[in-house]
Amino acid sequence: MKKEKLLIGAHTSAAGGVHKAVLEGGELGATTIQLFTANQKQWNTKPIAEAEVERWFEAVEKTGLQKIMSHDSYLINLGSPKPDILEKSMKAFENELKRCHQLDLTYLNFHPGAATTASREECLDQIIASLKQFETLASEGNTRLLLETTAGQGTTVGNGFEELAYIIKGAKGHVPIGVCIDTCHIFCAGYDVRNYDAWDKTLNQFDKIIGLEHLYALHVNDSMKPFDSRRDRHASLGQGEIGIEGFKAMMQHPKLKEIPKYLETPKKEIWSEEIQLLREMA
Repeated sequence: MKKEKLLIGAHTSAAGGVHKAVLEGGELGATTIQLFTANQKQWNTKPIAEAEVERWFEAVEKTGLQKIMSHDSYLINLGSPKPDILEKSMKAFENELKRCHQLDLTYLNFHPGAATTASREECLDQIIASLKQFETLASEGNTRLLLETTAGQGTTVGNGFEELAYIIKGAKGHVPIGVCIDTCHIFCAGYDVRNYDAWDKTLNQFDKIIGLEHLYALHVNDSMKPFDSRRDRHASLGQGEIGIEGFKAMMQHPKLKEIPKYLETPKKEIWSEEIQLLREMA
């Protein structure tokens, strides 16, 4: 893949309308973006107005961005053992997927869930059962659902490749499913990505347990917290525990070259520099 065709972007802001996230991506020199299609801290969200959908597609055509990804609400827990939370999560996820279809988004990234008072096994089974209920809706658009790897903080599931493989096996054939690797999260979950050999070992593990054909996206973040700490705190590239060599290896690894990459690093003011840095590393 040519350097100018590399899909690298960031989580841009949809404040003032979802089309603004696209335009910001263009200004950053991005070739893809991630966004929230609605307020990520509210349960009750609405469809996107038709006029705004038109502005969205105009902005996408203008910028040429590809493989745009939504990140669902932080409130959603498809594995919740609490009936009221699960009901609200299901409705919110349904609304999110409908908005993804309105915008013809390539991916919907979501955190698998948290067990809270249940066992991890019960949580995983509930996530699968929840996803299966979206079979009809998912078939009405082109959006693929991506499980985000987690750091394993608290009772969150999805920090081990085995758990992600279990969900994929259960949901496959019912919804279009896949994985988004977050570099900070897997590092804090105990998968090393600090150099080329470490990446190679981790990707071989991923391939053996999940299958690389299920890897569709990367969240690109350094980590403020140390290896295997189970704590999720993002850092700017090269300013954390992963270090710049890890991201150079990521950009040069043949198995990752064509996978879209989305920055979620904390300093938005240097995103354009980080995008250019990743491009140069490739």
